[in-house]
Amino acid sequence: MMPNRSLSLTEIRPTIKSAVIHDSMSADERFQNTTLRPIIKFQNDLFIAVFKNHIHKRKGVFYQLMLPKKVIYIEHALLKDTKLRNVLKGMIIGHFTLEEYAVYIENSSALNKRIMSMVKERLISHIQLLEVH
Repeated sequence: MMPNRSLSLTEIRPTIKSAVIHDSMSADERFQNTTLRPIIKFQNDLFIAVFKNHIHKRKGVFYQLMLPKKVIYIEHALLKDTKLRNVLKGMIIGHFTLEEYAVYIENSSALNKRIMSMVKERLISHIQLLEVH
């Protein structure tokens, strides 16, 4: 028997205790807290690896920058590099259940903004992991 994809996907996601859900939330905010945040947390190590590869492909300029410029580098890369954005979004969308995907396509533009904002904050908050060791 084939395992239930939706159940398998939701079972591997980490629980985020600070992600509160309440009736007055917008649908996008609810989706962010119930779906996006757990998936983004789950994919964190892969985001770091993908962004390190992005830095490497760009001749490692990132490593010569001071911290404030590194933050700007991350912001700029996520804003301007369509290929990178699509890879990062795909890493999240690929973890949606069919039901979540149906919700996502109803408002993908606004949800994509949320996704990129959350991934940007995650990369910036883990900036030390982007360093060469």
